[in-house]
Amino acid sequence: MERPRRPEANAEAIHFLNSLRPQELQMLFFSETLVMVSDAGEPQGEMTIEVQSGKYKDQQGLMSHCLFVHAGSRSVMDKTICGNSVLGYLSWKLEPLEQHSHEFIKFPILPMERKTSLLKKDNQLAVTRSFREDEEMKTSKTSFPWDSNEGFISEAANLVLLRVMAWRQMVPSNARFLALDTEGKLCCSTYQALGFQTIQVGRQQAQVFIVEQTVRSEEGIPVSCQFYLLSDGHLAKRVQVGSPGCFVVTKMPILREEDEIEPPPVFHKKPLAWEEDMELYSKFLDRKEQLRLGHASYLRRHPDAQALVSDFLLFLLVRQPQDAVTFAAEFFGFFSTNRAPSPALRSSHPRSPFRPLDPKDVADSGSD
Repeated sequence: MERPRRPEANAEAIHFLNSLRPQELQMLFFSETLVMVSDAGEPQGEMTIEVQSGKYKDQQGLMSHCLFVHAGSRSVMDKTICGNSVLGYLSWKLEPLEQHSHEFIKFPILPMERKTSLLKKDNQLAVTRSFREDEEMKTSKTSFPWDSNEGFISEAANLVLLRVMAWRQMVPSNARFLALDTEGKLCCSTYQALGFQTIQVGRQQAQVFIVEQTVRSEEGIPVSCQFYLLSDGHLAKRVQVGSPGCFVVTKMPILREEDEIEPPPVFHKKPLAWEEDMELYSKFLDRKEQLRLGHASYLRRHPDAQALVSDFLLFLLVRQPQDAVTFAAEFFGFFSTNRAPSPALRSSHPRSPFRPLDPKDVADSGSD
């Protein structure tokens, strides 16, 4: 019997994730709060979402910069308390490094609780699920090869991805991502742009970009959720298809705009006429006199230096060599402490180490 084909993300989804840039994601760092209201408009709870920069320590103890996402909701429906929370660490490509989610419904008779953990470990994505019904807790563990999870979108990554779509005001066409269904199995997740709409946000009217996400489980029915997004990624409204009530924002947030990078100022070079500036000219004369006095004091304390320079100038003017630099090297080379001692018997015209070797001398040495 053949195994069912494992779902995969397509090229459009992978290309969209690869197009993300840290500068763009940094514009999406903010927190927001929405209120859950019933169909009759009664407040029943609230939801908070926070995305910020963070640091993550992996299994080898290495620290890295990442995206930190924390979201949670708590509400009361039909006198039953329910809620969920998500805490996740993501790479700059929205890959899950670690995530912990918790969902509960406190039924009077059979309370339900579900926990899911994702962890990148040894090139694997380890998934641990715990499910409680009444007093019994069941735990299961699975893992997926990390390389085959390209295009995977966790719950935490979904919140960031929606902000990116709102910021760009577009949804990747025909993109198919990977996600986990309610049973912890890999499935496909798609996004569809439903256009723009003007809605009431507090006392103001605002245009929102509507995105519908659908998670298609291979065994269950598809789950769809609609997100009404403001231009900077703030969530104005969230509606889960088939669920009573929705989450709405009660006050218009301050919309963020992309910072315009101004070109650096250009300072044109101006000629400095310091001779005409009395203050600069006075400083020049003071510094000149200070150097003159310093030089004179040094020569008084070291008369041998003046005698040495005088001897060199005398020999230079007497010999008048064509190469003054080599002549100076030969003259002062005799005073070097690192110079090898001269032999007792030597030619009256020894070859200077500062001059290139004469080809004639090479020929003469070879004949010897």
